[in-house]
Amino acid sequence: MASLRLFASARSAGKVLEFAGTKYTVEEAKAGVFGDVDVAFFATEGAITRALAPDAVKAGCLVIDKSSAFRMDPDVPLVIPEINPAGLRQHKGIIANPNCSTAVALMALWPLHQAFGLRRYFAATYQSVSGTGADAIDELEAQVQAHVKGTALPRKVYPYQIAFNAIPQVDSFGSDGYTGEETKMALESRKIMGLPNLRVSSTCVRVPVVRAHSVAINAEFERPVSVAAARAAITAFAGAELVDDPAKLAYPTPLDFSCKVKCGVGRIRLDTALDNGLALWVSGDNLWKGAALNALQNAELMVREGLLKRKALVAV
Repeated sequence: MASLRLFASARSAGKVLEFAGTKYTVEEAKAGVFGDVDVAFFATEGAITRALAPDAVKAGCLVIDKSSAFRMDPDVPLVIPEINPAGLRQHKGIIANPNCSTAVALMALWPLHQAFGLRRYFAATYQSVSGTGADAIDELEAQVQAHVKGTALPRKVYPYQIAFNAIPQVDSFGSDGYTGEETKMALESRKIMGLPNLRVSSTCVRVPVVRAHSVAINAEFERPVSVAAARAAITAFAGAELVDDPAKLAYPTPLDFSCKVKCGVGRIRLDTALDNGLALWVSGDNLWKGAALNALQNAELMVREGLLKRKALVAV
């Protein structure tokens, strides 16, 4: 039976957490703790990953990292298992997990690329506050409660009120006017899909939704497209669920795809501005497929393929 160890900062060391009926004491994450660990899931800021991941790799521990620290490192595969599983055979001790908005968008775009050959895409994201963390969820709820009571709305996490609002900024702005999140979507899409010349333009927006991101996509393809063929491609793809019946008002929503393994794709139609273009909508759980689930799927596939050499433990 595999064992589990939980690591966190020194401040959290000593806390006891229960999972599946077993209690675990949290240990301090520091150099020297990975000697008997098979695989460590890093879910922390990039600076901590950069400090500790090399030590884990040196100890023979596979690192599956959720941060952006190594995503664009040419020696580190950036893997979505339904798209580029070959990267799991090419790692040098670290496997990177994609950004949440990228992962959700590509669950729709990859099967369409396979069917028609993707040339470029434009995206507008509708990203939930859980992508910012627990404090952002609390802030949204506190603002809603304050609005109901008619009291002043507290604001600390975001530069603007998030309740009943939309904030067209996710991450900080670069010199080109694009945010870090928008730049990640372009760079990560190219790397994951193996399309170094793919042209991407996006606007990433934070909306007052607790969980699950949505993305409106307009994509142009090399070959002629049809709605029927696009629906068939989505239906056949393991990472997506087609929800697309306009006559019955059937389309994905973040509420419907919160805590779901697959991402929902709908509103598929011919784009009226692009040659060989499709317009579509996708919703997916940013905490699952956009983060933890994708990391676990990578590890599970490696186990099934015999790519992980077992020592003893799994660490988080």
